[in-house]
Amino acid sequence: MSVQPDDLTYDDQGLLPAIVQDAASGKVLTLGFMNKESLEKTLETGETWFYSRSRETLWNKGETSGNKQLVQKISYDCDKDALLVQVQPLGPACHTGEDTCFYQTMTETELPIFDIIPQVIAKIKDRRNNPVPGTYTTYLFDKGIDKMLKKVGEESSEVIIAAKNEDKRELTAEISDLLYHLLVVMEESGVALSEIKAELMERHLEKEGQNRE
Repeated sequence: MSVQPDDLTYDDQGLLPAIVQDAASGKVLTLGFMNKESLEKTLETGETWFYSRSRETLWNKGETSGNKQLVQKISYDCDKDALLVQVQPLGPACHTGEDTCFYQTMTETELPIFDIIPQVIAKIKDRRNNPVPGTYTTYLFDKGIDKMLKKVGEESSEVIIAAKNEDKRELTAEISDLLYHLLVVMEESGVALSEIKAELMERHLEKEGQNRE
């Protein structure tokens, strides 16, 4: 039996927290509050609606800025008193213009591992837009697509050799090298990681789900 807005556990003010997450990157975008009416409008429109505690009214994210959030999935926690809303953002989530409201760090011991690939992509993009002489990534962009593809071929061969040698550490290093060079080619060719994820989803998950029906 599916859970409806009436089945959730609201606080004394009739609200529950809603964590908004980028469905593609996994990045937490913001934390808002929903009441029963805003949740119903979210379900009805496919866009995020929240309740403003300061203005005591409903508001539709992106209604004035255009930075709407298209809902992909809504989950609720074990106590039914909090929501996780996964969305496709059409612009920055924060009023400051940042992609996420959580762009300021209080403490960090090490970079979260799930964020490594987006961070590498961001650095590759920065090297393309702001070349730094002497760096390897800048060198690749200076040489162009032919050099990049040559490196992809070389790294692919090294992955094969490492796999044949059954050396896990070597194979891990060579796959990492190959992935890096593929990310450079993607940046040069205008292919986004989200497009790769969507292609994998269509090929390997959505079709499997259809086959089980």
